[in-house]
Amino acid sequence: MNNLIEVNNLTKTFKGVNVVDNISFNLKSGEIKGILGANGAGKTTTIAMLLGLLIPSKGSVKILSEDILKNRFTILNRINFSSPYVDLPKKLTVRQNLYVYSMLYGIKNINEKIKKISKQLGFEKLLYSKTGELSSGQKTRVSLGKAILNTPEILFLDEPTASLDPDSADRIRTFLENYCRKNKSSMILASHNMYEVTRLCDSVIMMKDGKIVDEGTPKSLLKKYGKKNLEEVFLKITRTN
Repeated sequence: MNNLIEVNNLTKTFKGVNVVDNISFNLKSGEIKGILGANGAGKTTTIAMLLGLLIPSKGSVKILSEDILKNRFTILNRINFSSPYVDLPKKLTVRQNLYVYSMLYGIKNINEKIKKISKQLGFEKLLYSKTGELSSGQKTRVSLGKAILNTPEILFLDEPTASLDPDSADRIRTFLENYCRKNKSSMILASHNMYEVTRLCDSVIMMKDGKIVDEGTPKSLLKKYGKKNLEEVFLKITRTN
């Protein structure tokens, strides 16, 4: 399989501290890769550099064979990002937000696209509500809807089921599984939900203090550490000095 993302010796330094410290990894075509780590491990900073939102202190990032720093705008319509911690414009309705982003992405048949996605993710009754008045769980679903408007080849997700009840979270995971399979898309997933990572991810990167301290498939990591589930592996790694 081809590498859609190639990260080499990536480092980000803030005030003399390496928040991300010389990490390297690849994302293959059709792969779902999880990035795990405690708060402050460097997950969000890593994703921000992959998206071109932060400039690395050292190292390189290639996405879809393009250097993200030199040719970011040539690939932006082929990737997308969703996080419950990044708000959409609050005074616009959900529909207005999706319409504006659809125009930015050059989407055709915008009304049909919005109707389809809102139905798939269960927020069609919220289309005329102001985004700032939504609950946290509703915002999470709308943010994911925004992220798939352009049917991205690579989808970056930060806590995609945060604030969702168990039923809604399960529906979103099922949707993501089907979405990647149907569209042959790849995904980078940062999550604290170990069940979610085990279910969705083909491979996992474990980060601590800005470094990759281990990686492998969920199954191989369970075998290596002799644990029953990925949460126990996570705790073992994060609590080891």
